[in-house]
Amino acid sequence: MNNLYFILKIFYYTAAFVISCFFLWSCENDPKQIDELTRKVTEVEEARNIESFLSQDGKMKAKLTAPIMLRVMSDTIYVEFPNSLHVDFYNDSTRIESWLDSKYGKYFENLDKVYLRDSVVVINIKGDTLKCPDLWWDQNTKLFYTDKYAEYHAKGKNIYGGKGLEATQDMSSVTFKEPTGIVEVSDNGIIE
Repeated sequence: MNNLYFILKIFYYTAAFVISCFFLWSCENDPKQIDELTRKVTEVEEARNIESFLSQDGKMKAKLTAPIMLRVMSDTIYVEFPNSLHVDFYNDSTRIESWLDSKYGKYFENLDKVYLRDSVVVINIKGDTLKCPDLWWDQNTKLFYTDKYAEYHAKGKNIYGGKGLEATQDMSSVTFKEPTGIVEVSDNGIIE
């Protein structure tokens, strides 16, 4: 009986050793498989011939048109307009107060901000024109701003800003950093 007990004991230890070797052998990971399982996946949705409306508090505020839109879902969700965009901005009476054209745009959903670059032009209904290489638009504050070179043309005004500007969406207020240019001043010294 002792002999049988000894043989069974050796059998169990051998079986346990062999099974544990299989577990250790099967736990080996292929680095390529690990990379595939743990890499960050960026999903991109594409849409063409976009016509989108922005409303706040039940009022239409803007209409965006673009030939192509890419919605990128990664760490930061954003919408990209790589082949140009046009935006019409509306006042509370749903009349166009200004419009914007740019060759590139990127909308950051979490921030409610749009980054525009490459031939950015903003024009209001009076014909006042703002041009710059890149521009930010904050939807919440309805402000345009940049820290780059910008130029503003209006009747009797040609202003150039070497360090950027801040302007309201309808361009009723434009503030330049380090401005230069020609401004017509009336006889009483007030800028018109």
